[in-house]
Amino acid sequence: MMLINGTASTQLDARDRGLHYGDGVFTTLRVRDGTAALWEQHAARMQSGCRQLGIALPDTAQLHAEAQQVCAGATRGVLKMLITRGAGGRGYAPPRASTPTRMVALYPWPEFPATHWREGVAVRVNTMRLARNPQLAGIKHLNRLEQVLARAEWDDADIAEGLMLDDAHQVIEATAANIFVVRDGALLTPQLHECGVAGVMRAEIMRLSQLSGQPVQECALSLDDVRGADEMFLTNSVIGVWPVRKLDTLAKPVGPRTQAIAAMLEQSCPAYA
Repeated sequence: MMLINGTASTQLDARDRGLHYGDGVFTTLRVRDGTAALWEQHAARMQSGCRQLGIALPDTAQLHAEAQQVCAGATRGVLKMLITRGAGGRGYAPPRASTPTRMVALYPWPEFPATHWREGVAVRVNTMRLARNPQLAGIKHLNRLEQVLARAEWDDADIAEGLMLDDAHQVIEATAANIFVVRDGALLTPQLHECGVAGVMRAEIMRLSQLSGQPVQECALSLDDVRGADEMFLTNSVIGVWPVRKLDTLAKPVGPRTQAIAAMLEQSCPAYA
């Protein structure tokens, strides 16, 4: 089911700036038994992204009501919420007054193999690089061409994800996930002050780690740093935590720190159990 501005529809105004310029933000949530997991965090990120782009802030109560409407009765699924600046004329200049477009849609649950969580996934290194732009860093905006081209690099069903480096050759994220590594007992994740998406699940893992007394360190990570890590896992709001068992041809163990993080998430949010 899909709602556009509160009405069941799959038709979008052809003048919408989200279509023309990627002028908007989106977020994706796991749905379990009719409830969208980590709703408050996703709504807050949508508001933050709109604020950074200068788009009128969405009414979160209205969004929540529409999310509940499309999720009603769903045992499992994926909820996608999207806000654009709305319709506008030709040219990049944002209209002085515009009415944002809201899109709320429920998609079927992707049937990932259970082994992805239990035994880990295989990951490759993409050749596509992320451009650094601090003004857009962290925002889950609608322009995802870098990720589209990165994901087009492979069609091997055994490879679940691809790592993305920036144009300075630092590891930033995967095409649709954030990355964490364990090195010498420390839990590390890449800095996202120049590019990359600040995922809701990334923030949740950092919060849980802080509560456990073992905070995550945000730092610059080279590909050699990642290859030399003792453990590695990926996170996003749909998959939760996926251990990485192989990076290109390099085998990785599913270690105790990764397992402990996954267990903390399951205990904190039953939707991920």
